[in-house]
Amino acid sequence: MMKQVVKTDKAPAPIGPYNQAIIVDNTVYVSGQIAIHPESGQLVIEDIVAETHQVMQNIKAILDAAGITFNDVVKTTIFLSDMNLFATVNEVYGIYFSENFPARETIAVKGLPKNVHVEISVIATK
Repeated sequence: MMKQVVKTDKAPAPIGPYNQAIIVDNTVYVSGQIAIHPESGQLVIEDIVAETHQVMQNIKAILDAAGITFNDVVKTTIFLSDMNLFATVNEVYGIYFSENFPARETIAVKGLPKNVHVEISVIATK
């Protein structure tokens, strides 16, 4: 098993002992992303729409660095601070996928890093 680290400055740097993504064989595992703007380091949490777009843009930057796109994503996990946010997050999330949608689960959790409202991780294939 060959493990390759994916790293880009176009997505937030990890805030702990993990990498933005790891490639093993032809599978790309992207760590959960929150709405940190990669250039400013500031949270984008003024509203759930902007927050979700920032999360998806962070994921896009990591996928780009791995040489793939959202079309290569096979599985996503969405963590929400409140299931009442589901419809809005789902609407924004759907903008980033055009066809052959990935498998997914959406989970409401008690708390997320830095008190954000949404965190999303993905698994993709090369």
